[in-house]
Amino acid sequence: MSKAAGLATLLVVAAAPAFAQEQVLNLYSARHYSTDEALYAGFTKATGIKINRVDADDAGILARLKAEGAASPADVILLVDAARLYKGEVDGLFRPIRSRVLEDAIPAQYRAKAGAEGTTWFGFSTRARVVVYDKAKVKLEDVDTYEELADPKNKGKVCLRSGSHPYNLSLFGAVTEHLGEQKAEAWLKGIVENMARAPKGGDTDQIKAVGAGECQVAVSNTYYIARLMRSTDPADKALMEKVGVVFPNQSSWGTHLNIAGGAVAKNSRNTAAAVKFLEYLASPEAQNHFANGNNEWPTAKGVKVSNPALAAMGGGDFKAETIPLASVGAHQVKVQQMLDRVGFK
Repeated sequence: MSKAAGLATLLVVAAAPAFAQEQVLNLYSARHYSTDEALYAGFTKATGIKINRVDADDAGILARLKAEGAASPADVILLVDAARLYKGEVDGLFRPIRSRVLEDAIPAQYRAKAGAEGTTWFGFSTRARVVVYDKAKVKLEDVDTYEELADPKNKGKVCLRSGSHPYNLSLFGAVTEHLGEQKAEAWLKGIVENMARAPKGGDTDQIKAVGAGECQVAVSNTYYIARLMRSTDPADKALMEKVGVVFPNQSSWGTHLNIAGGAVAKNSRNTAAAVKFLEYLASPEAQNHFANGNNEWPTAKGVKVSNPALAAMGGGDFKAETIPLASVGAHQVKVQQMLDRVGFK
Protein backbone atom coordinates (compact mmCIF):
# COMPACT_ATOMS: atom_id res chain seq x y z
CA MET A 1 0.00 0.00 0.00
CA SER A 2 1.32 3.42 -0.93
CA LYS A 3 1.82 6.11 1.65
CA ALA A 4 -0.95 8.18 0.03
CA ALA A 5 -3.42 5.28 0.15
CA GLY A 6 -2.48 4.53 3.74
CA LEU A 7 -3.01 8.16 4.74
CA ALA A 8 -6.40 8.23 3.03
CA THR A 9 -7.47 5.09 4.88
CA LEU A 10 -6.30 6.58 8.17
CA LEU A 11 -8.29 9.75 7.55
CA VAL A 12 -11.47 7.78 6.82
CA VAL A 13 -11.08 5.71 9.96
CA ALA A 14 -10.37 8.79 12.06
CA ALA A 15 -13.39 10.58 10.68
CA ALA A 16 -15.79 7.68 11.18
CA PRO A 17 -16.58 8.34 14.86
CA ALA A 18 -17.48 11.97 14.10
CA PHE A 19 -19.99 10.89 11.46
CA ALA A 20 -21.38 8.19 13.73
CA GLN A 21 -21.98 10.70 16.49
CA GLU A 22 -24.27 12.89 14.36
CA GLN A 23 -27.81 12.37 15.62
CA VAL A 24 -30.83 12.53 13.34
CA LEU A 25 -34.44 12.38 14.46
CA ASN A 26 -37.07 11.09 12.02
CA LEU A 27 -40.29 13.01 12.54
CA TYR A 28 -43.70 12.16 11.06
CA SER A 29 -45.75 15.34 11.41
CA ALA A 30 -49.35 16.34 10.75
CA ARG A 31 -48.49 19.91 11.73
CA HIS A 32 -48.57 21.52 8.29
CA TYR A 33 -47.78 25.00 9.62
CA SER A 34 -44.89 26.90 8.07
CA THR A 35 -44.31 28.72 11.35
CA ASP A 36 -43.16 25.42 12.91
CA GLU A 37 -39.89 25.62 10.97
CA ALA A 38 -38.58 27.92 13.69
CA LEU A 39 -39.64 25.36 16.29
CA TYR A 40 -37.59 22.60 14.70
CA ALA A 41 -34.63 24.91 14.12
CA GLY A 42 -34.70 25.85 17.81
CA PHE A 43 -34.47 22.20 18.83
CA THR A 44 -31.54 21.53 16.51
CA LYS A 45 -29.73 24.63 17.74
CA ALA A 46 -30.23 23.63 21.37
CA THR A 47 -29.29 19.96 21.00
CA GLY A 48 -27.36 19.50 17.76
CA ILE A 49 -29.89 16.84 16.72
CA LYS A 50 -31.05 17.23 13.14
CA ILE A 51 -34.65 16.59 12.10
CA ASN A 52 -35.78 14.69 9.03
CA ARG A 53 -39.48 15.42 8.58
CA VAL A 54 -42.22 13.60 6.72
CA ASP A 55 -45.47 15.57 6.39
CA ALA A 56 -48.93 14.03 6.02
CA ASP A 57 -52.33 14.32 7.65
CA ASP A 58 -53.20 12.41 10.81
CA ALA A 59 -54.88 9.50 9.02
CA GLY A 60 -52.05 9.23 6.51
CA ILE A 61 -49.43 9.07 9.23
CA LEU A 62 -51.24 6.34 11.16
CA ALA A 63 -51.76 4.33 7.97
CA ARG A 64 -48.09 4.69 7.07
CA LEU A 65 -46.97 3.52 10.50
CA LYS A 66 -49.16 0.43 10.18
CA ALA A 67 -47.88 -0.32 6.68
CA GLU A 68 -44.24 0.11 7.67
CA GLY A 69 -44.52 -1.98 10.81
CA ALA A 70 -41.24 -2.85 12.51
CA ALA A 71 -39.33 -1.40 9.55
CA SER A 72 -40.64 2.12 10.18
CA PRO A 73 -37.87 4.70 10.54
CA ALA A 74 -40.14 7.05 12.52
CA ASP A 75 -38.92 8.28 15.91
CA VAL A 76 -41.52 10.92 16.81
CA ILE A 77 -45.15 11.34 15.76
CA LEU A 78 -46.95 14.70 15.89
CA LEU A 79 -50.73 14.69 15.38
CA VAL A 80 -53.29 17.49 15.55
CA ASP A 81 -56.41 15.72 16.75
CA ALA A 82 -57.33 14.04 20.04
CA ALA A 83 -59.22 11.19 18.39
CA ARG A 84 -56.26 10.31 16.18
CA LEU A 85 -53.89 10.35 19.16
CA TYR A 86 -56.30 7.98 20.88
CA LYS A 87 -56.44 5.73 17.82
CA GLY A 88 -52.65 5.62 17.54
CA GLU A 89 -52.51 4.59 21.17
CA VAL A 90 -55.11 1.80 20.97
CA ASP A 91 -53.56 0.52 17.73
CA GLY A 92 -50.24 0.12 19.54
CA LEU A 93 -48.31 2.53 17.32
CA PHE A 94 -46.71 4.50 20.16
CA ARG A 95 -44.02 3.56 22.67
CA PRO A 96 -44.82 4.28 26.35
CA ILE A 97 -42.21 6.51 27.95
CA ARG A 98 -41.35 7.85 31.37
CA SER A 99 -40.31 11.48 31.67
CA ARG A 100 -40.46 13.51 34.85
CA VAL A 101 -40.05 16.67 32.75
CA LEU A 102 -43.20 15.91 30.74
CA GLU A 103 -45.18 14.64 33.71
CA ASP A 104 -44.41 17.80 35.69
CA ALA A 105 -45.13 20.16 32.77
CA ILE A 106 -48.22 18.70 31.08
CA PRO A 107 -51.44 18.42 33.14
CA ALA A 108 -53.06 14.98 33.30
CA GLN A 109 -56.05 15.99 31.18
CA TYR A 110 -53.71 16.77 28.28
CA ARG A 111 -51.93 13.42 28.11
CA ALA A 112 -52.72 9.74 27.81
CA LYS A 113 -53.49 7.82 30.95
CA ALA A 114 -50.25 6.35 32.27
CA GLY A 115 -49.88 2.59 32.10
CA ALA A 116 -47.46 0.21 33.75
CA GLU A 117 -44.76 1.04 31.19
CA GLY A 118 -45.34 4.79 31.06
CA THR A 119 -47.37 7.30 29.05
CA THR A 120 -47.88 6.98 25.29
CA TRP A 121 -48.65 10.56 24.21
CA PHE A 122 -48.62 14.14 25.49
CA GLY A 123 -50.60 17.18 24.33
CA PHE A 124 -48.60 20.35 23.73
CA SER A 125 -51.23 22.83 22.53
CA THR A 126 -54.99 23.22 22.38
CA ARG A 127 -57.47 24.93 20.09
CA ALA A 128 -61.11 25.60 20.87
CA ARG A 129 -63.86 24.80 18.36
CA VAL A 130 -66.10 27.85 18.47
CA VAL A 131 -69.07 29.36 16.68
CA VAL A 132 -68.70 32.33 14.32
CA TYR A 133 -71.75 34.29 13.22
CA ASP A 134 -72.91 37.30 11.21
CA LYS A 135 -73.25 40.06 13.79
CA ALA A 136 -75.75 41.99 11.65
CA LYS A 137 -78.15 39.08 11.14
CA VAL A 138 -77.76 36.74 14.10
CA LYS A 139 -78.12 37.32 17.83
CA LEU A 140 -75.34 35.97 20.00
CA GLU A 141 -77.85 34.32 22.32
CA ASP A 142 -79.18 32.27 19.38
CA VAL A 143 -75.81 30.59 18.77
CA ASP A 144 -74.13 30.39 22.16
CA THR A 145 -74.50 26.61 22.46
CA TYR A 146 -73.62 23.77 20.12
CA GLU A 147 -77.18 22.48 20.48
CA GLU A 148 -78.52 25.62 18.78
CA LEU A 149 -76.75 24.73 15.54
CA ALA A 150 -79.61 22.25 15.11
CA ASP A 151 -82.41 24.52 16.36
CA PRO A 152 -85.08 25.37 13.74
CA LYS A 153 -84.48 29.10 14.42
CA ASN A 154 -81.19 28.69 12.55
CA LYS A 155 -82.66 26.90 9.52
CA GLY A 156 -80.85 27.81 6.33
CA LYS A 157 -78.11 29.66 8.21
CA VAL A 158 -75.43 27.07 8.98
CA CYS A 159 -72.32 26.15 6.96
CA LEU A 160 -69.66 23.63 7.96
CA ARG A 161 -66.75 21.75 6.51
CA SER A 162 -67.07 18.01 5.92
CA GLY A 163 -68.54 16.08 8.82
CA SER A 164 -65.81 13.46 8.34
CA HIS A 165 -62.98 15.91 8.93
CA PRO A 166 -61.13 15.05 12.18
CA TYR A 167 -61.93 18.43 13.78
CA ASN A 168 -65.66 17.87 13.31
CA LEU A 169 -65.49 14.18 14.19
CA SER A 170 -63.90 15.09 17.51
CA LEU A 171 -66.51 17.78 18.20
CA PHE A 172 -69.31 15.37 17.34
CA GLY A 173 -67.69 12.70 19.50
CA ALA A 174 -67.62 15.12 22.41
CA VAL A 175 -71.28 16.05 21.91
CA THR A 176 -72.14 12.34 21.81
CA GLU A 177 -70.38 11.91 25.15
CA HIS A 178 -72.43 14.77 26.61
CA LEU A 179 -75.86 14.01 25.10
CA GLY A 180 -75.83 10.29 24.45
CA GLU A 181 -75.98 8.60 21.06
CA GLN A 182 -79.71 9.01 20.38
CA LYS A 183 -79.83 12.74 21.11
CA ALA A 184 -76.52 13.33 19.31
CA GLU A 185 -77.88 11.72 16.13
CA ALA A 186 -81.00 13.87 16.31
CA TRP A 187 -78.73 16.90 16.74
CA LEU A 188 -76.70 15.99 13.67
CA LYS A 189 -79.89 15.53 11.67
CA GLY A 190 -81.00 19.01 12.77
CA ILE A 191 -77.70 20.52 11.63
CA VAL A 192 -78.12 18.93 8.18
CA GLU A 193 -81.61 20.42 7.96
CA ASN A 194 -80.24 23.86 8.92
CA MET A 195 -77.44 23.96 6.35
CA ALA A 196 -77.30 26.87 3.93
CA ARG A 197 -75.21 24.77 1.50
CA ALA A 198 -73.47 21.42 1.25
CA PRO A 199 -70.32 21.06 3.37
CA LYS A 200 -67.14 22.16 1.61
CA GLY A 201 -63.81 23.89 2.22
CA GLY A 202 -61.84 24.37 5.41
CA ASP A 203 -62.46 26.41 8.55
CA THR A 204 -61.25 29.67 7.00
CA ASP A 205 -63.67 29.12 4.12
CA GLN A 206 -66.54 28.83 6.60
CA ILE A 207 -65.62 32.15 8.21
CA LYS A 208 -65.39 33.83 4.81
CA ALA A 209 -68.74 32.34 3.82
CA VAL A 210 -70.32 34.03 6.85
CA GLY A 211 -68.71 37.33 5.90
CA ALA A 212 -69.90 37.00 2.30
CA GLY A 213 -73.48 36.26 3.32
CA GLU A 214 -73.43 32.71 1.95
CA CYS A 215 -74.42 31.55 5.41
CA GLN A 216 -74.79 33.21 8.79
CA VAL A 217 -73.42 30.68 11.29
CA ALA A 218 -70.35 28.45 11.12
CA VAL A 219 -67.86 26.57 13.29
CA SER A 220 -64.09 27.06 13.34
CA ASN A 221 -61.00 26.26 15.34
CA THR A 222 -59.75 29.36 17.12
CA TYR A 223 -56.34 29.49 15.47
CA TYR A 224 -57.93 30.10 12.07
CA ILE A 225 -59.83 33.03 13.55
CA ALA A 226 -56.69 34.38 15.21
CA ARG A 227 -54.83 34.32 11.90
CA LEU A 228 -57.48 36.51 10.34
CA MET A 229 -57.48 38.82 13.36
CA ARG A 230 -53.71 39.27 13.07
CA SER A 231 -53.72 39.71 9.31
CA THR A 232 -52.71 43.04 7.76
CA ASP A 233 -54.86 42.36 4.67
CA PRO A 234 -57.70 44.95 4.52
CA ALA A 235 -60.10 42.25 3.31
CA ASP A 236 -59.39 40.12 6.38
CA LYS A 237 -59.81 43.11 8.67
CA ALA A 238 -63.17 43.92 7.04
CA LEU A 239 -64.24 40.30 7.38
CA MET A 240 -63.51 40.17 11.10
CA GLU A 241 -65.51 43.36 11.66
CA LYS A 242 -68.59 41.54 10.32
CA VAL A 243 -68.06 38.29 12.20
CA GLY A 244 -68.72 37.62 15.86
CA VAL A 245 -67.12 34.80 17.85
CA VAL A 246 -68.72 32.91 20.71
CA PHE A 247 -67.32 30.17 22.96
CA PRO A 248 -70.31 27.79 23.22
CA ASN A 249 -71.84 26.17 26.26
CA GLN A 250 -70.36 28.41 28.91
CA SER A 251 -73.43 27.77 31.07
CA SER A 252 -73.27 24.00 30.70
CA TRP A 253 -70.41 21.63 29.91
CA GLY A 254 -68.06 24.17 28.32
CA THR A 255 -66.45 24.71 24.92
CA HIS A 256 -64.96 21.75 23.07
CA LEU A 257 -61.16 21.66 23.01
CA ASN A 258 -59.06 19.72 20.56
CA ILE A 259 -55.41 19.01 21.12
CA ALA A 260 -52.18 18.72 19.19
CA GLY A 261 -49.71 16.30 20.68
CA GLY A 262 -46.80 13.98 20.20
CA ALA A 263 -45.59 10.49 20.90
CA VAL A 264 -42.53 8.31 20.47
CA ALA A 265 -43.02 5.84 17.61
CA LYS A 266 -43.25 2.21 18.72
CA ASN A 267 -40.26 1.14 16.63
CA SER A 268 -38.08 4.20 17.19
CA ARG A 269 -34.38 3.47 17.04
CA ASN A 270 -33.50 6.75 18.69
CA THR A 271 -35.73 6.83 21.73
CA ALA A 272 -33.53 9.04 23.89
CA ALA A 273 -33.49 11.80 21.27
CA ALA A 274 -37.22 11.34 20.69
CA VAL A 275 -37.96 11.89 24.39
CA LYS A 276 -35.65 14.89 24.39
CA PHE A 277 -37.64 16.38 21.50
CA LEU A 278 -40.96 15.90 23.30
CA GLU A 279 -39.47 17.49 26.41
CA TYR A 280 -38.36 20.41 24.29
CA LEU A 281 -41.96 20.87 23.08
CA ALA A 282 -42.98 21.35 26.72
CA SER A 283 -40.36 24.07 27.30
CA PRO A 284 -41.38 27.74 27.64
CA GLU A 285 -39.61 28.53 24.35
CA ALA A 286 -41.58 25.95 22.36
CA GLN A 287 -44.83 26.62 24.19
CA ASN A 288 -44.59 30.32 23.37
CA HIS A 289 -43.96 29.37 19.77
CA PHE A 290 -47.22 27.40 19.66
CA ALA A 291 -49.00 30.51 20.95
CA ASN A 292 -47.30 33.20 18.90
CA GLY A 293 -46.43 31.18 15.81
CA ASN A 294 -49.69 29.31 15.28
CA ASN A 295 -52.16 30.96 17.68
CA GLU A 296 -52.67 27.89 19.89
CA TRP A 297 -53.02 27.78 23.65
CA PRO A 298 -50.07 26.13 25.41
CA THR A 299 -50.73 23.18 27.69
CA ALA A 300 -47.63 23.36 29.90
CA LYS A 301 -48.11 24.69 33.40
CA GLY A 302 -47.08 28.26 34.17
CA VAL A 303 -46.53 29.40 30.57
CA LYS A 304 -47.80 32.91 29.87
CA VAL A 305 -48.20 34.21 26.32
CA SER A 306 -48.71 37.64 24.80
CA ASN A 307 -50.51 36.87 21.54
CA PRO A 308 -52.94 39.80 20.99
CA ALA A 309 -55.42 37.70 19.01
CA LEU A 310 -55.63 35.06 21.75
CA ALA A 311 -55.99 37.86 24.30
CA ALA A 312 -58.84 39.36 22.24
CA MET A 313 -60.61 36.00 22.38
CA GLY A 314 -60.33 35.88 26.15
CA GLY A 315 -56.75 34.69 26.50
CA GLY A 316 -57.93 31.18 27.29
CA ASP A 317 -60.12 32.46 30.12
CA PHE A 318 -63.22 30.46 29.19
CA LYS A 319 -64.93 27.34 30.46
CA ALA A 320 -63.64 24.32 28.56
CA GLU A 321 -65.13 20.86 28.65
CA THR A 322 -63.32 18.36 30.85
CA ILE A 323 -64.37 15.00 29.39
CA PRO A 324 -61.57 12.44 28.90
CA LEU A 325 -60.04 12.70 25.45
CA ALA A 326 -60.26 8.92 25.21
CA SER A 327 -64.05 9.24 25.26
CA VAL A 328 -63.94 11.48 22.20
CA GLY A 329 -61.85 8.94 20.31
CA ALA A 330 -63.96 5.99 21.41
CA HIS A 331 -67.07 7.49 19.76
CA GLN A 332 -65.54 7.95 16.30
CA VAL A 333 -67.00 4.85 14.67
CA LYS A 334 -70.46 5.57 16.07
CA VAL A 335 -70.26 9.18 14.92
CA GLN A 336 -69.33 8.22 11.37
CA GLN A 337 -72.26 5.80 11.26
CA MET A 338 -74.59 8.55 12.49
CA LEU A 339 -73.28 10.94 9.85
CA ASP A 340 -74.03 8.38 7.17
CA ARG A 341 -77.56 7.83 8.49
CA VAL A 342 -78.44 11.54 8.58
CA GLY A 343 -76.81 12.36 5.25
CA PHE A 344 -74.06 14.60 6.64
CA LYS A 345 -71.37 14.49 3.95
